[in-house]
Amino acid sequence: MAGTFGIQDYTFTGAPNPLDMTGGHRTVVFASKTPDHRGLALTGAVSVSLAGDNIVIDRAGPGVSMKIQAKDCANGGLFQMEPARADGTRTRITHTLADGVFYFDNPNFRAREGDVVPYKDTTVTVTPRINFGNDVSDRFVGRDSPQVANRILQGCVNNVPAPRQPGGTARVDHCGGVSVWDVASGGRMGAVFGEDATEVAPPATTCIQNCTAQNRVRGRGVILGFPFPVPAASRLQPRFPG
Repeated sequence: MAGTFGIQDYTFTGAPNPLDMTGGHRTVVFASKTPDHRGLALTGAVSVSLAGDNIVIDRAGPGVSMKIQAKDCANGGLFQMEPARADGTRTRITHTLADGVFYFDNPNFRAREGDVVPYKDTTVTVTPRINFGNDVSDRFVGRDSPQVANRILQGCVNNVPAPRQPGGTARVDHCGGVSVWDVASGGRMGAVFGEDATEVAPPATTCIQNCTAQNRVRGRGVILGFPFPVPAASRLQPRFPG
């Protein structure tokens, strides 16, 4: 959407590719990624830059600007939005998954919660992981990738299996079809797919200028994967709040 840089129907085509996760299925992942500019609009000229498999699109308006970075690739770190505001306040971005795609608390991470595993030349501790997947493609998996952004709780409270927690369950407040984020001016809200989505890695570094969308893991960390089909007890409910 030209006035907001909101995204609709973010889709993998399913075209033949050695890195394909979809099993050849055309897969709509996000119905929408919607930034709330609180009455401001992008009205300036659109800048487009192409380099290899990367595209960067910029547009500004009075008091606000948006940059979108994306990669033409079948998995990895493929997409991010970067809002900036003259008043320095945060921008709320809402991710709504497409029909058939759902958020889940990854059981493979729960089974290893607290373990210390190698990452590059150091180590990192396994923590819970929220992913999204579907019931069609056994390799399709992704996750939201925030940088200087906070997720807003929406009252979708789940008790999910957590074998290493007291009582064997954990409380997770996350809806099954939507997530809402407050992104710092100059921060980003991205999406990663495939092995990047199930890699045990440190959180993204703090970056509020010229942050780059990352590509593939390239063997840097431990990949825990995910079960397919995802167990019903690990699928987050309800799909939408309220």
